[in-house]
Amino acid sequence: MKLSKYFLPTLREAPQDADNVSVKLMFRAGMIRKLASGIYEWLPLGLRVLQKVENIVRSELNRVDGQEVRLPVIQPKELWMETGRWQIYGKELLRLTDRKDSEFCFAPTAEEVITNMVRRDVSSYRQLPILLYQFGLKFRDEIRPRYGVMRSREFLMKDAYSFHASDEDAQKWYGILYSAYEKIFTRCGLTFKPVEADSGPIGGNHSHEFMVIADTGEAEIALCPGCGYAANTEKAEVSEQPARQADPSKLQPVKEVPTPGLYTVEDVAKFLKMNPKQFIKTLFFLADGEPVMALVRGDHELNENKLRRVIGAANLEKAPQHIYEAIAGCPAGFAGPVGIKERYVPGKDTRPLKTVIADNALKNVFNGVSGANKNDTHATGINLGRDYNPDSFADIHVAAAGDLCPKCAKPFGFTRGIEVGQTFKLGTKYSKSLKCNFLDEHQKEMPMVMGCYGIGVTRTVAAAIEQGHDEWGIIWPPAIAPFEFSLISIESEDKAVAEASAAICSAIQAEGMEALWDDRDERPGVKFKDADLIGLPWRVVVSSKTLKDGECEFKRRAEKTALRWKLDEVPAKLKELKAEIK
Repeated sequence: MKLSKYFLPTLREAPQDADNVSVKLMFRAGMIRKLASGIYEWLPLGLRVLQKVENIVRSELNRVDGQEVRLPVIQPKELWMETGRWQIYGKELLRLTDRKDSEFCFAPTAEEVITNMVRRDVSSYRQLPILLYQFGLKFRDEIRPRYGVMRSREFLMKDAYSFHASDEDAQKWYGILYSAYEKIFTRCGLTFKPVEADSGPIGGNHSHEFMVIADTGEAEIALCPGCGYAANTEKAEVSEQPARQADPSKLQPVKEVPTPGLYTVEDVAKFLKMNPKQFIKTLFFLADGEPVMALVRGDHELNENKLRRVIGAANLEKAPQHIYEAIAGCPAGFAGPVGIKERYVPGKDTRPLKTVIADNALKNVFNGVSGANKNDTHATGINLGRDYNPDSFADIHVAAAGDLCPKCAKPFGFTRGIEVGQTFKLGTKYSKSLKCNFLDEHQKEMPMVMGCYGIGVTRTVAAAIEQGHDEWGIIWPPAIAPFEFSLISIESEDKAVAEASAAICSAIQAEGMEALWDDRDERPGVKFKDADLIGLPWRVVVSSKTLKDGECEFKRRAEKTALRWKLDEVPAKLKELKAEIK
C-alpha cells in the first residue's frame, strides 16, 4: 500500500485528554479518533491491527472445534428478567425503549442470548459438548471512561461459551480453552501471565485472567517466587501470619484523643506520629440490605469481593452516612469497634449491626487506633479480646507487600498487568435460571454446565502498545502489526529508486506479507519519524546512495543498528523474517 494514497492522519501531539501511553500513540499514529466519551472510530491502520488479533483468536478457537456465530447487540428485557440481572446489573446497562414501548438493552455481555439460543435447539446429551463463539460490539456505560480503548464504553470483544453434560466435561474443556488462550497471546507476540481472578458479576466459581505484563498496567498481580502462584491482588488469597502473643504489661488503656477534621488513616497517623499498621480501619457495608462491619489494618485496603464471599451475600454496597450515624453515632471516619454493638440507635431505614468481620492481620495489632465513635475523636490503646470481639476472622484485605503466599507461605512479589482475557467456569448459574436443560442417557432432565471465555480484542491492541513502545512510538509484534514492513523511498521521484522499491514491495507480497510504502514527496526525517511512530516491525530504505552499491538498508524497529542487504539477497532475507511470525 502506497502511503501517498493511504488514509493515515498522523499527529505530532496527542489530544490533551489522552491519559495513557496507548491512547496517545493510537491518536498520533492515526489509528483512532474520538467520537464521544468512551466511543472511538477505528481508522484503516487501527482496524488492520484489530483484524489481525481477531484472526489469530478465530484460528485458535476453530482449532479446538469452536463454531462462530453472530449475536444481536440489542437484547430484550425479558431474557434479562429471567436471570434476574435486569434489576441488579446497574447503570452500566444501557436500557432502550422502542416505538412499541418494548424494553431492550445494548449488550454488555452475551450470557442470556447465547443460552437462549442453545436451549431452543439442543436437548440431548448426544449434542454436547458444544463451543460457540462470536466477535461482537459491547456497550457498558462506564461512569468515567478512561485509558482510551482500554476502558471505553463501546468495545469489540470475543465471547465464547461452552455447554456440557457434566461438571467433569466442563472442567476438561476449561483446560482446553485455557491452553488455547495461551497460544493466542503467544502468537500475538505478548508477554503475559494467567492469574487467578474473581468472577465478578458474570458469576461462577473458577476464573483466570490473562494479563499482559506492563509497567503501566491498571491491575496489580501478586506473584509467588517459590511455587509460581499468581493472582490478581483483588483475588489473591493471603496466608495468615503466625500469631504473636501480647505482653500484658505493655497493653495500654483505651484513651480518647481529639482529632478535629482528621478522619483518614494517613492524616490521623501523621497527627499522632504513629505507623498506619497500628490502625484498625472501620467500614460499614450493606450485605443484601443488612448492615455489616468490616475491620482491616490501617495500611491495608478492604477487598470487597472477599468480604462478599465470606458473608455469602449476593449484593454488597458501601453503607450510606445515615447507617454510620445510626450504628456508631458519628460520621464515617470516626467509627470504631469498641462497644459497637451496644451503640445502635433505631432510625428510619436502619437496622441493627448484623455481624462484625475482622481481617486476620488484626490478630497481631496491639494498642491499636481507631475511631472513638464520636465526631472528631479517635481512640488509642485498643486491644483485641479486651476492647472488641469480632464475630469472625477472615482474609478480607487486598494482597499487599509483606503478605505471604497461600500455597507455600513465601512473601509475594508484585508486578502490573493489563487484563486482555478472562475464563470462567460458570456452572449452572444461567442454565438453571433460563431452563437450558438436556436429557441425559437415562432420559432425566438436567441443566447444562457452562463455561465462558472472553477476550477484549480492542484491549489487546492497546495492551500490545503499552507493552511495546519507546520514546519515538509504537513497536509492534510482527504477528499483529498492521503491515510487516515500512518501505521508505528516499528521493522517490528518482526512477531507479522507484523501480527498486516496487521490486522489493513485490517480493514482500510474494512471501505473503505486506508493506506500507512511503512514496511521499517528503523529507527523509519526516518519513523516518512517521515510520518510528507507526512502529512497523521491519524497515527497508531504498535511496540512490544504497543503490550505488546494489543494496538497500534494513532495520528492526526495536533495534538501533541498521544493516545493508544486497538487493539479490532480499528474497532469502524475507523468508527468514517470515519464519519469525508465529
